[in-house]
Amino acid sequence: MKTNPERPEPELEEAFDRLVDEGTERLERPMSTLISTGILGGIDVGFGVLAYLIVKEHTGDTVLAGIAFSIGFVALLLGRAELFTENFLVPVTAVVARCGTWRALARLWSLTFAMNLVGGLLIMYILVTARPDLDTTVVEVGTHYAELGVNARSFALAVLAGAVITLMTRMQHATEHLGVQIVPAILFGSLLAGGELFHCVLDSLFMMGALLAGADFGLGEMAVAIGWSMLGNVVGGIGLVSALRLLRVPKKVEEERESDDR
Repeated sequence: MKTNPERPEPELEEAFDRLVDEGTERLERPMSTLISTGILGGIDVGFGVLAYLIVKEHTGDTVLAGIAFSIGFVALLLGRAELFTENFLVPVTAVVARCGTWRALARLWSLTFAMNLVGGLLIMYILVTARPDLDTTVVEVGTHYAELGVNARSFALAVLAGAVITLMTRMQHATEHLGVQIVPAILFGSLLAGGELFHCVLDSLFMMGALLAGADFGLGEMAVAIGWSMLGNVVGGIGLVSALRLLRVPKKVEEERESDDR
């Protein structure tokens, strides 16, 4: 049987449909839902940070600590919370398919990121208060990210971080089986933290914890690091992953747009 070379594989079309459906739902969420899922996202990642710091403190091994950190991403998945960078593929796909607006996307991004930081600050305050024995490690890790600077290397680390998270999201949406979705959460969570990539939310938690534990850098340095890493995350997540994957399903994108225009 002949196949149409212009049509993508059925699996890609199914994944695209799931992305559009979920992306539309995310863009239409009420503010209260965005606030709660964003705060919970920061808190859930905080538990991964706690696991990272404990393993780092006792072993000194960043790779093992990164594997331990994946607990945070498993919690994100099972708890249905969200990180800012998880919204580079799903809602963007919905907007490209004209099932949502750029204004709604900006609302989703801004609220989710702000609430991630609120939840992260809360959990890091509790963490530093509960485990002062981890202060040395907290300061060491947080200072590392605060001092990466604005340069090509730190930007490349941020681009990789954005691509890693977006690829994780894409792999999770390739299946509806929750057990299979956990695998990318563990693999890419380990890569993100163990590889010391520059992620605007995760590393914000590290830096906030370091400041609470008495690190020498200031809020200005942290703000610059967050802004620079966010820019790189967007480039990596949207440019390297989302845009190229949408090019694999041009007919589906066109069909969705035509359907919306009717």
